[in-house]
Amino acid sequence: MPAAVRGARRADAKPRANIAAAPARGRASTARPAGKAAPTRGSISPKLTLAIAAVVLVGGVAVALATGHRGERLVNGVEQGVYNQFGAAGFRLKKVHVQGASTMAQADVLKAAGLYKDQPLIGMDLNQVRASVEKVGWVKEARIIRLLPDTLVIAVTERDAQAVWQHAGRTFVIDHKGAIIPEADPMKFPDLPLVVGDGANAAAADLMPEIQQRPRLRDRIEALVRVDGRRWDLRLKDGSIIQLPAMNEGQALMQLDQLDAREHLLDLGFERVDLRDPEMIAVRPRAAAPAPQQPVSDGI
Repeated sequence: MPAAVRGARRADAKPRANIAAAPARGRASTARPAGKAAPTRGSISPKLTLAIAAVVLVGGVAVALATGHRGERLVNGVEQGVYNQFGAAGFRLKKVHVQGASTMAQADVLKAAGLYKDQPLIGMDLNQVRASVEKVGWVKEARIIRLLPDTLVIAVTERDAQAVWQHAGRTFVIDHKGAIIPEADPMKFPDLPLVVGDGANAAAADLMPEIQQRPRLRDRIEALVRVDGRRWDLRLKDGSIIQLPAMNEGQALMQLDQLDAREHLLDLGFERVDLRDPEMIAVRPRAAAPAPQQPVSDGI
């Protein structure tokens, strides 16, 4: 075969296939500056991932509407593939922030959420996470906020521990409506008032606001005892007892306030105050301590 001469072309030569030519000498180089790596073949940017995902999901919904349940299964498979692409693009769970929960409640909230590190953040069922968190006794309500690319915020409204309920030999922490907070340890709430008796947890919801607005009385109470399922005895730390009526407890406590303002009754102490009759307050003073006996002297 005759040697090809550089720069010359044979008259009978067939045209070459269309092949991209190498850059000519002296032409500006297209190499990237040092420190910037060329994109890996097959990788896509997070923004492009979002765009592709939107197109795929819209198309998947159209397929589901057109083909029924088979299309729905197809869409589910497509969605999972899209979520995996998001994960590959860096949309994975790295940080969880719990807001509005006390130190004692945070561990229970995180456990109920059931989250794990590097979990795909796109496609996570936030409603399911919220429902799981709201099953925790501490939690009144919750909001779950997704912050791309890698953070989840669990914002909760916590139930306030109002009292410790003693019933059938067991104790429970209850909120202002009498609902039990099962995760709360009663031993960690020594300063909460104690309510005692069958149904006392629910009935205390009406009485506790009246007690809380009377600091002089509140700070002296040891326990609120439910009597016959219809009324309350307030047992004070010094052993005194205040008997409340079955109805209109607030009015009865106002009468006690007036008596205490005149006589400083709570400071003096008593054995029993009976407020069950709105027309008459009966006060039984504390029995005087017996006088100490004198020793017998010689010759008497």
